[in-house]
Order: sequence, then C-alpha cells, then structure tokens
Amino acid sequence: MTTSQLATPSKPGAARREGRPGVALTVIAACQLMVVLDATIVNIALPHIQDALSFSTTDLSWVLSAYTLTFGGLLLLGGRAGDILGRRRVFLTGILLFTLASLLGGFAQEPWQLLAARALQGVGGAIASPTSLALITTTFPEGPERNRAFGVFAAVSAGGGAIGLLAGGMLTEWLDWRWVLFVNVPIGILIAVLTPLYISESERHPGRFDIAGALTSTGGMASLVYGFIRASEEGWRDTLTLVSFGAAVVLLVAFALIESRAREPITPLRMFADRNRSGTYVIMLSLAAAMFGMFFFIVLFVQNVLGYTPIQAGLAFLPVTVAIVTGAGLSQRFLPVLGPKPFMVTGSALTGLGLAWLTLIDDGSSYVGGVLGPMVLFGFGMGLNFVTLTLTAVSGVAQHEAGAASGLLNATQQVGGSLGLSILVTVFGTAGRNEAERQVPAFMAQATPEQQVEFAKTKELPAPWGHEVLTEGISTAFIAGVGMVALALLTALLVIRVRKSDLAALNGAAADAGPMA
Repeated sequence: MTTSQLATPSKPGAARREGRPGVALTVIAACQLMVVLDATIVNIALPHIQDALSFSTTDLSWVLSAYTLTFGGLLLLGGRAGDILGRRRVFLTGILLFTLASLLGGFAQEPWQLLAARALQGVGGAIASPTSLALITTTFPEGPERNRAFGVFAAVSAGGGAIGLLAGGMLTEWLDWRWVLFVNVPIGILIAVLTPLYISESERHPGRFDIAGALTSTGGMASLVYGFIRASEEGWRDTLTLVSFGAAVVLLVAFALIESRAREPITPLRMFADRNRSGTYVIMLSLAAAMFGMFFFIVLFVQNVLGYTPIQAGLAFLPVTVAIVTGAGLSQRFLPVLGPKPFMVTGSALTGLGLAWLTLIDDGSSYVGGVLGPMVLFGFGMGLNFVTLTLTAVSGVAQHEAGAASGLLNATQQVGGSLGLSILVTVFGTAGRNEAERQVPAFMAQATPEQQVEFAKTKELPAPWGHEVLTEGISTAFIAGVGMVALALLTALLVIRVRKSDLAALNGAAADAGPMA
C-alpha cells in the first residue's frame, strides 16, 4: 500500500470490513462448504432421482460427472479471472451463477435439464472456489492469523464431503430429492448479500485471458475423465474410450506447449519450479483420488449391504468429519514449528493404512467391526494433510498469482478425485464381473423361478449373491486405492523438504534461508 493510499479516507463500509475478519472468513468458508458438499450431497439421492426422471443406470452417473467435469475443468480459468477482474467481483459472480443453477436443477422435469443445471453449477463453483481461497491470502496477513484462516478453510473443504452425505440423507428422507439442490438457494443469496459488506475488493491486475490454455486444459481433463468413465462401462478396447484418451493426450500436450509460450498463461509453469509446490500437487492428486473412492464405495456398502436408510448412511460418516477436523486442527497448530513434511508423511501413511484395512471388507462385515475404525484412521490422515497442502501450495506465490496457484490446487483435487474414482470404478467393475461369473451357477441352482426371471431382465444378482459381488468389487478397488496413496507417501518422503524460509513464513517472519533437510 502506498503513502497516498494510506492518506486517502476510507470508503463507506471499509472499517466494517476491516473490523470483522471473522464475518469475512465465515462468508468465504460458507461458499467453500456449499461448493464442496454439492459434489456429494446428491449421492444418497441418486436412486430417487433415477425414479423421478427415468434415468438409465448408465446415464445416472452423469448427474455426478456433469458437475465434477465442469468444476475441475474450469477451476484454472476461475482463478485467473479473479486476478484480472478483482476477486470479490468474480467471487460474487460465481455464487450467483451457482445459486441460479441450483434453483433450475431443483425444478428439472427431464434428465437433460438436470444435467445442464449440474454442469452450470460446476461452472459457478469453478469461478467461486479458487477465488475464495485467494481472498484469504489478501484478507488475512501472513503468519498465525492466515494460518488459522487456512485451517478453517481446509477443515471445511475436507469435511464438506461427509457433511454433504448427511445433509443429502436428511433432505431426501424428510423432504424430497429436489431439496438437495434447493438448499443452496437461500445460502447463496445470504452469501451474495454479505460479500459486499464484509469482503474488500482485491487490486485488479490488468491482463488477458489465456483462452487457448483454458480450452485445452478443460477439454483435455474432460476427455481424460470421460475416457475412464467410458472404460468402466464399455471396456478398454471400446472405440470411443480410445478416442477419448487420444484426445486427452493431444489436448494436454497442447496445453503444456501453450502455457510454455503464452505471455500471460493461465497456469504459470514457473510455479512448478518449487519442488515443495510440485510435490504438493502430486500428493493432492493422489489423496483426492483415494478420498472420492472411499466415500463412493462405502456409501454403496452401508446402503446396499447393511441396509441403512439415507439418514443412517449420512450419520455413518460423521466420525470421518470429526477425524478430519481433528487432524486439520492439529496440523494447523504445529505446522509453523515442524514444517510440512512430517504431516504429509504421517498423514499419507495413516490414510494408506485406513484404506488397506478397508480391503478386508466382505458381505459379513459390520459397520463397527469393518468400517468405523478404518474410516476414522483414513479421515485423521486426510485432516493432517489438507491444511499442510493448502499452505504449502500458496506459500511464496506473488499476490497477483495467488488465484492461479489456488485454482491449480483445487483443480488438482477435483481432477484427481474424478480420475481416481473413474479408475477405481473400472477396477471395481472388472472384479465384480469376475465374481458374478463365479456366483451365477450357485444362484441358478438355488433361485426361485421369479428370481431367475428378474435376473434375466436386470442381469443383477439379488442378495446374498449380489452382496458378495459388490463387496468383492469394493475390496479390490480399495487395493488400487492403496497404490494411489502409496504414490503420495513416496512423494512426501522423497520430494518435500523442510526449509527454514518456509517455517519463518508460517510464523509471519521474513527470512531467507537454505534447506534444512
């Protein structure tokens, strides 16, 4: 801030914004919670959506994918837009778009209407989410105050998935599936009203939008995700699957070339020059893949095998939220003292152990005996990582590039989750089909004529044979998930360094020191 700026009288409302950082943080965190939980809040409502709008089982998966593809694909552009146009302005635009899309989705009468609304929600989320993280860097000074703000933000981001499952169960069972969308409307309106009152506008940095980079990155990531989804349904030799993967390779290579030559790239490649930041992106990609898979498959298990109602299924995930918040609080407190590496290593190891424990799941497993313990271990490990990864990703980034840096971190999480879930679903489908082939003879020998007729129509085995197929697929998918977390652990061990300069920055001090390890 210049001397002339200091001498300029404050604008109306400026004192109110500066004097209420808690309200500003609440508004930012509420936006992130709304965006994050929307990725999971519809999960439990999917059977009701299928019945109401006559979705086929295959098309039903796009209720989730339409959101995650546009959200993950456009996050980089959203972060850049905040840098150029002003973060509060872009944040407010994203919130209003997300709110409108939620309203339209709740009123959908045809499948295409709901899918279009979900895609539009993803666009709004992609605009608002990276900007909200960047607003923390400009609203709170570096040091303990910003660390606490990031701790709240990261806990909300990490726990939003579980909260969404609980909220989805309550709204679906007590009201109607449409309320998993309608619930965003009053929240979005309240955020839109409070934002101009308690959040200051950031300095605008004139520049140009990297349209070519945005299109190639979005198209490439969408093609890659679609390729895995298609492979899980039609197989790896399917023509459209191969075309999708080929298009992804071409577009992502083109994106890298464009970014290396662009005057104002959407993703400045120099951000990857810092080994800690690059390692952070790899760890986030791997852990998000595991997290999306864990939530997806455990939801299937507790509802289809244990017979939980939507509310019971949501409540089953509350211990995960508590574990995540506990881990996030612990890392936020001791990160300035110990640095990021111990938390990344310990968190990744605990997450992997939790998933390895879940590979033992079978059709005889109970919630307390087979699910609760590994979920808590998994959640605590994720909590240790979320604050650590968030702070490391934006540490040392120039303020005018904070939006791009945070957008890349969020994009990594969403793309990692989407890609990881697609890979795990492919593993699940292959293992499930193999197990089904083994179960069919026993089923045909014991099934009633009515069961045989139903099987001929649906090609799905009823309980108890179907439960064995489902749990075999789930446990095999979790084995692949352990491999994904192993990549995060190796990256934390071999790539991340604890540096004196990082510790000084986390404590709000200016220092310039070499590596400690």
